[in-house]
Amino acid sequence: MNFQRGRGCDEPEINLIPLIDVLLVIIIFLMMTTTYAKFSGLEINLPTADAGKQVEQPNEVNVAVTAGGQILVNKAPLGAADVASISEALRRAAGGNKDPLIVINADAKATHQSVIDVMQASQTAGFPRISFATQSPR
Repeated sequence: MNFQRGRGCDEPEINLIPLIDVLLVIIIFLMMTTTYAKFSGLEINLPTADAGKQVEQPNEVNVAVTAGGQILVNKAPLGAADVASISEALRRAAGGNKDPLIVINADAKATHQSVIDVMQASQTAGFPRISFATQSPR
């Protein structure tokens, strides 16, 4: 005997509206708490080695880095090789030029840190135009 004639079998329902609300709250939370890392860097234009295109520029500051780590600005050796003293030497060498071209002549055996120090000093001095001197193959 079936005493529950009037009662039908209820189908379970999944209500999607609360699920969508929870997902939107999670997305908003992630968007608000995400940090975007910005790495500081030096923008440089690497020159190509072409012997036919050597042009002398009047507002050029030559910086030489020797294999031993000694730094010379316009052929004048510096006493200290820290970023502040290199930056001051670059300002003195530039004189009244507002936007000189810094040409780095680094020895092949010079440490990477020495070249980076010169680049950082150039940026600190306010001279963003940096170029590297190359030699053509023999």
